[in-house]
Amino acid sequence: MSHQEHPFAPFVRILGKGKKGSRSLTREEAEEAMAMILDQQVTPEQLGAFLMLLRVKEESPEELSGFITAVQAQMSVPTNLRADLDWSTYAGKKRQLPWFFLAALVLSEQGVRVCMHGARGHTPGRLYIADLLGHFGLKAAANWLDAELDLNETGFCYLPLEMLSAELARIIDLRPVLGLRSPVHTLSRLLNPLNAPFRIDGVFHPAYGPMHQQTAFQLGQNNSVTVRGEGGEAEIRPDADCSLQWVRQGQYVDQEWPRLHDQRHIRPDSMDPKDLLRVWRGQLAHPYGEAAVCETLAVCLLLLQRVDSVASARLLAESMWQERNNSRY
Repeated sequence: MSHQEHPFAPFVRILGKGKKGSRSLTREEAEEAMAMILDQQVTPEQLGAFLMLLRVKEESPEELSGFITAVQAQMSVPTNLRADLDWSTYAGKKRQLPWFFLAALVLSEQGVRVCMHGARGHTPGRLYIADLLGHFGLKAAANWLDAELDLNETGFCYLPLEMLSAELARIIDLRPVLGLRSPVHTLSRLLNPLNAPFRIDGVFHPAYGPMHQQTAFQLGQNNSVTVRGEGGEAEIRPDADCSLQWVRQGQYVDQEWPRLHDQRHIRPDSMDPKDLLRVWRGQLAHPYGEAAVCETLAVCLLLLQRVDSVASARLLAESMWQERNNSRY
């Protein structure tokens, strides 16, 4: 066994040198460390230690920015492939159906090219967007050509994390092994693979909202919003106030989105993905779901600068929902 220090060991030492000796990585150090991880130049022991030390410390915006820059450098996205709105979905839903998906489809009907990306299965008992695409006659892209065709034909594409980075997908699936989420859950939300000018993502824990906001700013994502929404996804709860952390034209803005309904809705006993399609087609009335769609759509309209107030956003969102093409799917 060689006693020469492994090239990745300094990054573990920086994070784990005790209360007084440890510190966060610089953006440059984080980028170098993530590049080594993606190239599989670290041992399993180092990777586990690195991820969990970051988890205990909580990743900084500088670290996240460095990680994301390293991932983006390896994605090889075609230069002519573009989207208007980046929408990340990594939490999955366990209490309510993913109503935000219908908001994305409404936007795609209105000429907004929506790139949604996510992962599935890393947390048991949750419903992921990849699980319901087939009900709408959609599919996850297998490559960049698929993504381009989907965007051109429907205005919507879904990119699975394994397509963006096989190594990140492998690491995110370590959650049952490690027992905790890792920084990959955070950095994946902020990847913006097609460099869309507008971006939306969701968080569950309050502390992560400002972290996402500051990271987006550092990455030059100057029109973005992080929603502390239902189940950790970018979905407004119509029966609760929701915190929004914006980067608006390069400026930080914090907002409390006012609840639409004063009375809390009863949580459903089960979730049937086919109900999303039934609601889209007008075959099923769902007061909570339709309100969640419209409220989430309203936030997107503000993000896209189609309106300039909550009231006007709500009016336009309701109109767009009522005028959707019920027979599209």
